[in-house]
Amino acid sequence: MRPWIAITLAAATLAAVPAGAAAKEKPTPQERLAKLLEGRVAGEPQRCISTPAITDTQVIDKTAIVYRQGNTLWVNTPRSGAESLDDDDVLVTKQTGSQLCSIDTVQLHDRTSRTWRGFVALGDFVPWRKVDKAAKN
Repeated sequence: MRPWIAITLAAATLAAVPAGAAAKEKPTPQERLAKLLEGRVAGEPQRCISTPAITDTQVIDKTAIVYRQGNTLWVNTPRSGAESLDDDDVLVTKQTGSQLCSIDTVQLHDRTSRTWRGFVALGDFVPWRKVDKAAKN
């Protein structure tokens, strides 16, 4: 009978620990974007960027789509539909030519079921470039 008391006490102790204390807290989308842009400065927004030069795309949940071209990160905060962005979705881009522009739309498809989840209407593209340390001195 005594082993059951010890097991019950151990289980009660574990249940009393808050879930957040046991697991590392996930950063907010705004914190993820800020970390990604750390050490960079924003340039003038552009209406279009060259599609062939894009080497990586990253979705920041409910916030933005970040396109990488070399050392430049182009942050696009959609004009509408940003609340539907999920970093686990597959992006299907509907563009008007060889450039990705603020008039284009991006369909969101669930990665697992491949079903359509919604779309976003792109906004302007803001370039974020690393700060030249030599220029700071």
